[in-house]
Amino acid sequence: MGPCCWRWRESRAPWGDRLRRRYASYWRVKRKPDEGVSALKEGTSSLQDRRRDRSVGEQPKSRRGTRKVAIVGSPNVGKSVLFNALTGAYVAVSNYPGTTVEISRGKFRLGEAGVEVIDTPGMYSLSPITEEERVARALLMEEKPDVILQVVDARSLGRMLPFTLQLIEAGLPLILVVNILDEAARLGMKIDCERLEQELGIAVVPTVSVTGEGLDRLRERLQERLFGDGQITRVMENGVSVTPVSRRLANAVEGVEALLQGEYAFSRRAVSRLLLGEDSELLEAVKAREGKGFEAIQQEIHRAREGLAHAPDYLFWMERQKAANRLMEIASSPPTKALHGAAQRLSNWMIRPLTGLPILLVVLYVGLFLFVGKFGAGILVDLLQERLFDGFIEPYITGFTERVIPWVVVQDLFVHEYGVITLGLKYAVAIILPIVATFFLVFAIIEDSGYLPRLALLIDRFFKIIGLSGRAVIPLVLGFGCGTMATLVTRVLETRRERVIATLLLALAIPCSAQLGVILGLLSGSPAALAIWVVVVGLVFLCVGFLSSKVLKGERASFYIEVPPLRRPKLSNVLSKSYARMKWYFLEILPLFLAVSVIIWIGRQIPLFGNSLFDWVILGLRPLVAAIGLPEETATAFLFGFFRRDYGAAGLFDLHSQGLLNGVPLVVAMVTMTLFLPCVAQWLIMQKERGLKTTLAIVGFIFPFAWTVGFALYHLLNLLGVRF
Repeated sequence: MGPCCWRWRESRAPWGDRLRRRYASYWRVKRKPDEGVSALKEGTSSLQDRRRDRSVGEQPKSRRGTRKVAIVGSPNVGKSVLFNALTGAYVAVSNYPGTTVEISRGKFRLGEAGVEVIDTPGMYSLSPITEEERVARALLMEEKPDVILQVVDARSLGRMLPFTLQLIEAGLPLILVVNILDEAARLGMKIDCERLEQELGIAVVPTVSVTGEGLDRLRERLQERLFGDGQITRVMENGVSVTPVSRRLANAVEGVEALLQGEYAFSRRAVSRLLLGEDSELLEAVKAREGKGFEAIQQEIHRAREGLAHAPDYLFWMERQKAANRLMEIASSPPTKALHGAAQRLSNWMIRPLTGLPILLVVLYVGLFLFVGKFGAGILVDLLQERLFDGFIEPYITGFTERVIPWVVVQDLFVHEYGVITLGLKYAVAIILPIVATFFLVFAIIEDSGYLPRLALLIDRFFKIIGLSGRAVIPLVLGFGCGTMATLVTRVLETRRERVIATLLLALAIPCSAQLGVILGLLSGSPAALAIWVVVVGLVFLCVGFLSSKVLKGERASFYIEVPPLRRPKLSNVLSKSYARMKWYFLEILPLFLAVSVIIWIGRQIPLFGNSLFDWVILGLRPLVAAIGLPEETATAFLFGFFRRDYGAAGLFDLHSQGLLNGVPLVVAMVTMTLFLPCVAQWLIMQKERGLKTTLAIVGFIFPFAWTVGFALYHLLNLLGVRF
């Protein structure tokens, strides 16, 4: 197995041809290269003979103003590293696909002009399957960048060149960035970038973006394209020969192209091919733009598709892949060395169930239980909470406030039981921050090593039971850091059904890092209590996932993922990613924690039938917490949990520290809080990503379900006479 390979598991997904067009040469079965198309007539056409009807990129828009440069390419090829190097900004860089799910923007100076650089999610072609690909293509179509930098992995150049040819055919202003040349050289690969540039007719720049090698040359080529005379892109000089696998299909492309009258972001030929591939989003756009002429286009598409052995987009991919193979023969030499040694053996062990599961258990035990639970939630929290806050900060601030402010009502805003400093700041800094910091350190090490894609391969078959593919491991593992961030990352999943299931499980059964740290810290002293929490939450995860997969209709997801080489985590990467995430998290939670304290203070000042509004809410929650065997003080913690679940977990931690929550009630409280409502921030992202109706359905299910599980668990443990 090579240094950067594809692992593929077949599924009965009805759109398998759409995936085969990308990965046919990487099937792990024996097949002839031209199987299924050998009987089709062949002819030859050249990209240089195709007329380009382009609406973008022909000429620089203006000699003045900020220009746009978009970075595109497959996942995990170094796009974000290049973005960081060009702009000096920071976006997360990881050794697994799917890191970037949103658009990142930055600026830098090129000569006298400003250039805006846009980092896009990974995409394999202009025919989107996943949500992240739709986001990337929409940007190319709507914002029309002045230059597009396609970043490719030199080790997998032959697999990525078909996308290059598609971008060229679309008439987009392209520069090809051949990245990771250092690792390709270690494998004995040689790539002649000058010859590749001659054959493609576009600028080709070799780089090693992590070290900065080739970036000066890239800036020069960018300046030529953005501010030089003449066209940004050239018609291909030598013309890469593309052999149609179907003359009938080639004629259909010409027929649809002739019928198109509107102006599009891509060339009419590229639009014609996408339409023949039944690109539903593009079909709607063309229908709106072409008006009455759309009916003739649709008839031409239907005629062309009749009797084909494979979907047109698969056949188009085969054309481009054959052309890419010829390019590789001309401009590169294959690797002469294979990966061996300890790293490759460890990589193989990680994806085999017999050895992969013990490795996973070791990672969980050392990373989460010992480092996050024992060290973060134990040693660090005790140090900050008991010695720093309880022993020094809180007494000093309380005394100072009481001396300076004579009004008790105003004192309550800053100190005492629900004060901004004694509650909001204390929870955020003394309890949440050390737990989150230790988790982000562990996660940065795991992701930088390349372990996540191997974990996805390991648990793919298990995830199929709950309607997910192994690719879902990325958002679900991220959920242990922050459910809000993880809900965004569900965009990497292919089908809406899979995204809804993952969103539900993230909201229900995946504790965030602060919750998890508190749980591990409080239950680690009793292995039986911790085991009960793991079993109950695990069963909920499995049962709800399984039932959701049966209730929700839709396409089953196929599984494919790029497996990067195992790497020794770089200290600079680990620290920079951990710092960036901690900064983001802290800037998000601290204002919210302080705001919650203010809201509680306001609620306590509003009289309502003899009590304050806050007291009525607490009184309403007390019957619920009493029904699951918890002391009435936990009602406040669950109210905190509505704003942020980690805030609620911190409240339970505080109650345990005061001796008010122990034994069976502690286990029941931890299970119920884990299954409790998603926090406000996650709720808003769910609404943005899944829609209001789906979000309300998820929340409407979770609230009664969490209390039901807590009620059943409390009475079952008492019935069995369990004591801790």
